[in-house]
Amino acid sequence: MSKTLAVMALSSYALMGCQITDNKQTQPDATASTQQAAKVSVQLWSVKDTLKQDFKGTLRQLANMGFEGVEFAGEFGPYKHDPKGLKSYLDSLGLQASGAHIDFKQFSDEQFADSVHFYQTLGVKYLIDPWEKRAWDHTQVASVVDDLNRLADKLEPYNMQIGYHNHQHEFADYKESTFWDYIAENTKSNVVLQQDVGWTSFAGKDPVSYVKKYPNRTITTHYKVVIPEQNSADLSPIIGQNNGIDWYNLTQALYTDGGVQWIVLEQEDYPEGLTPLQSVKLSKLNLDKILQ
Repeated sequence: MSKTLAVMALSSYALMGCQITDNKQTQPDATASTQQAAKVSVQLWSVKDTLKQDFKGTLRQLANMGFEGVEFAGEFGPYKHDPKGLKSYLDSLGLQASGAHIDFKQFSDEQFADSVHFYQTLGVKYLIDPWEKRAWDHTQVASVVDDLNRLADKLEPYNMQIGYHNHQHEFADYKESTFWDYIAENTKSNVVLQQDVGWTSFAGKDPVSYVKKYPNRTITTHYKVVIPEQNSADLSPIIGQNNGIDWYNLTQALYTDGGVQWIVLEQEDYPEGLTPLQSVKLSKLNLDKILQ
């Protein structure tokens, strides 16, 4: 698509986004507005290629969109060995590190001290493991629970919390429930359940009910749309546009039941003709309206 057509598409999507077109949604009551508002972050995986090309410039553009934080996913640009320098750059943009996706291996006994130092210096409190094949393996899911509980204890003196992030696999049946339920019910209360509502919905489950089922554990959550490969319904990957997720009641539940601190926007699919940054911007515009 030409640059001109792409710009036209961006304008068209923006106009659509102003309508927040998920018809099933209802406006929340005033309860959430009386509580301290959660901060809004963006998962940097959303712009991973742009970030590699221009790390500092990409962060600057995200700050200009109004994000209050960024969630890291292993890419630190020129600051790979300089968390102090990266913290200073984030401060200059008015950004915080809302969290980081990590691998358990980074917190092995051998690497624990160095990893804690890096993320503490960066200002990260929430350390989230985003992918464990063991988590949907009948013979290994208990070991994921053990790892989460062990790190919860080790990180507590540093005022840091470990957490786990779901995909669709964790909602497969297990022990008359799901793998996600098993993990939630067998981990300590300070283990964060970072629900990715896009994947929860994709798995045919209700994100709102899972926030309420495990109170005060959805401290940080991903707002995302997952589009099926066979997208016969012509669903939009932009938050708030024809994707069937009840964003308003989800947000209400996060405030009343989830203990939410950070709402993290993640964009993995992009409308034709739009760049990842343009797509993120559209989702952010709609998210702002939902959170109002």
